[in-house]
Amino acid sequence: SSPEQKTIQIFLASSSELRAERDAFDLYVRQQNDQLRRSGLCLEVIRWENFFDAMDEDRLQDDYNKAVRNCDIFLSLFKTKTGTFTEEEFNVAYQEFKASGRPLIYTYFLKPLVIPDESMRKALTSLWDFKAKLKKLGHYPTECTNIEDLKLQFKNQLDRLIKEGTL
Repeated sequence: SSPEQKTIQIFLASSSELRAERDAFDLYVRQQNDQLRRSGLCLEVIRWENFFDAMDEDRLQDDYNKAVRNCDIFLSLFKTKTGTFTEEEFNVAYQEFKASGRPLIYTYFLKPLVIPDESMRKALTSLWDFKAKLKKLGHYPTECTNIEDLKLQFKNQLDRLIKEGTL
């Protein structure tokens, strides 16, 4: 008989500029499941695109925040800016972590391949302010050169969490 399947929920947060990277990471996680199922684990990526976009009495962001509170891993991606909602989701994850020790929080900064100009001042300032906030919290993000680097770094973390029995 197969072992009991445990689902690990990963909330993937990022601004709209990283749609392609979210898609690639989502696919990568699904591919990892093929091997992880043998050890009784299944990873489920939760992202804002998965939520039903109907009118709701509550703000949709409240639904996202609830999902953040209930996830096992909170992973946020950044490139040239910090989106308001992504920062709100990080704050929710951080408050939940402080209260309960969950979710595990990972922040990844992808190196932009653009040459910044004056029109990017607001976006870049939001990014630098967020990095300063993380430093104050004692949370050190991971720099990635590209999506392949992100996949490799996340896989290393995942392997470690599984080996330690954290997941």
